[in-house]
Amino acid sequence: MNAAGPDAPDAPVPADLEAAERVRSAHARLRQELGKMIVGLDEVIDQLLISIFARGHCLLVGVPGLAKTLLISTLARSLSLTFNRIQFTPDLMPADITGTEVIQEDRATGQRGFKFIRGPIFANVILADEINRTPPKTQAALLEAMQERQVTAGGRKHPLDPPFFVLATQNPIEQEGTYPLPEAQLDRFMFLVKVDYPSLDEEERIVQMTTAPRDVEVSQVLTGPEILEIQEVVRRVPIPDHVVHYVLRLVRATRVGTPEAPDLVRQRVAWGAGPRASQFLILAAKARALLAGRLYVSVEDVRAVALPVLRHRVLTTYGAEAEGYTSDRIVRELLDATPAHQSEAGAALAGAGGRAEPGA
Repeated sequence: MNAAGPDAPDAPVPADLEAAERVRSAHARLRQELGKMIVGLDEVIDQLLISIFARGHCLLVGVPGLAKTLLISTLARSLSLTFNRIQFTPDLMPADITGTEVIQEDRATGQRGFKFIRGPIFANVILADEINRTPPKTQAALLEAMQERQVTAGGRKHPLDPPFFVLATQNPIEQEGTYPLPEAQLDRFMFLVKVDYPSLDEEERIVQMTTAPRDVEVSQVLTGPEILEIQEVVRRVPIPDHVVHYVLRLVRATRVGTPEAPDLVRQRVAWGAGPRASQFLILAAKARALLAGRLYVSVEDVRAVALPVLRHRVLTTYGAEAEGYTSDRIVRELLDATPAHQSEAGAALAGAGGRAEPGA
């Protein structure tokens, strides 16, 4: 019985070596299956898998032809999960994503009633292709599904089956007929991953693979219950207090109005990261630690995932853009300026009080 009383919740069981090995094995097998179709993109693949293991959504940004859609569809094929691809277009309506209620007649009784017809959002893995090509009204239809894992229609809530991931793509160069995602929508994505051009050797392999006859079969590696188990293992990874304080110092340093903000932020940042960034940094760092075979989180784990977590949560001013300052550059400079160990600052920050955390 729990020492705090019979009604008190039991303390979470820490992750063990066997559970950590299962996560590493699943990661290695997924990498192997993705390697059958994808050349290079090692860092992108790792970040995509970390977001899935940490129960987050991921936005991939890159020019056309860099295998963003192929990567997500191949990942879906390697998971024993339901998968739907939604091609976002300017004429797409919210009901085209979430579903709609229709009047249906019961032939036996002759009575008519409403029946909810599920939309493509009702799947485990959603590929939101070119998400910035649909108007904000339709983009907002994803908000409730991404955050609450449910859809509301006709006053009734329809839960989405776990696990549930939105893996979106975005083209950064074509601006005609596009609708940039608002900050509230971007904040729902754990990672914003930038997909760059391949190297010379990688592009040579891509050309050889895609211009010759080949028949590739991708095997299914993980089931839904196994992914849910991995997500639970990730949350059980312990994190030292000094790493938590490092995360808080780093995130609070991005906010213009806080004492922790350096001159760089006060002069060049319009808006900083919210508490959800701290949550995602810790969850992503826990997942990365497991992939490295460790049952504890280090500052290096946090630093490794800081860019994809923070780059879409740090908004630069117009003056900063004119000076060539991007959010990536600001985050990198903050990482260089934030010490790994600063117990006094961490203790002061912890004693300053805080707000209830929003759902991660």
